[in-house]
Amino acid sequence: MENILLNVKNYIAYVTLNRAEAMNAFNYDTLCELANVVESLRTNSEVRVVVFGGTGEKAFSVGADLKERKTLPEQDVRRNVYKIGEVFAAVEKLPQPTIAAMNGYAFGGGMELALSCDFRIAVSDAVMGLTETSLAIIPGAGGTQRLPRLIGEAKAMELILTAKRMTAEEAYKYGVVTKVVERDSFIDEVEDLANRILSNGPIAVQQAKFAIKNGMNADLQTGLEIERKAYEITIPTEDRVEALQAFAEKRKPNFKGK
Repeated sequence: MENILLNVKNYIAYVTLNRAEAMNAFNYDTLCELANVVESLRTNSEVRVVVFGGTGEKAFSVGADLKERKTLPEQDVRRNVYKIGEVFAAVEKLPQPTIAAMNGYAFGGGMELALSCDFRIAVSDAVMGLTETSLAIIPGAGGTQRLPRLIGEAKAMELILTAKRMTAEEAYKYGVVTKVVERDSFIDEVEDLANRILSNGPIAVQQAKFAIKNGMNADLQTGLEIERKAYEITIPTEDRVEALQAFAEKRKPNFKGK
């Protein structure tokens, strides 16, 4: 792979868009590589948290590669739009918690990748937005659906229809990003969140994410049933027994994801 870097360390997978010269824009090859990486992570027991980032200090991702897009016939444009939507849906469905480490510009598809993640941490000088209407198109990789669910219909309508470019602080006030940090402590803050998640039972973390994600799109009674079934999966695990034993012995539990 050339356009996507993958590094797994201490149960954290770092997935990095590696096209700094193009502001980490998504051409078709990049989307295909990202799809393969995401699929490989889905069943990797050595990965408990996934961090998505971009190379360089300028951009997380500015979205679709417009230089490539300009050369494509309509059929290939449709192919690319389908592919990017498919890949970001796969990101959203990863069982592991996901963090978008927004190290710079995040526009269009770059913003939509971030919205596909569970958490978004942005550097204080980042600028972001769903700016597609300024190019006479609309967000096509989940932006019109995920943003309203995150911050509400009216605010999402404002941001999308005006193609607003937000500062990191504005994005935080809108509820788009989880946290804004200074660049010199950026990676430490991202890894602090990842490690706080990692300190808990891996199976429980994944089942809690499953219950939340699936319950949000259901009525309350269905959501409660989803929660109950997710809970039942944790009951026969070794980690649950270990947690009770560690509590009794006044020590930190040693979770193994079993």
